[in-house]
Amino acid sequence: MDKQLKNRITINPEICHGRPTIRNTRYSVDLILDLLSSGMSENNIIADYPALEIMDIKACLSFASQLSKVKSVNRIVA
Repeated sequence: MDKQLKNRITINPEICHGRPTIRNTRYSVDLILDLLSSGMSENNIIADYPALEIMDIKACLSFASQLSKVKSVNRIVA
């Protein structure tokens, strides 16, 4: 992940219960991914959320890409 993009994604236990967000705002990475997967374009998202920038959306995609490269997943039985 490009360092410039990486710095846009923050994890703060005081914001959104520690979920990854964009620049310490309440816009979570999963919100942006959900919007994109529903068919919204980057421009539509920016129009609806003017505090965001195109690079924020690209950072969310890059973050999700990194998460998908996990080498193994272990099942936890409660």
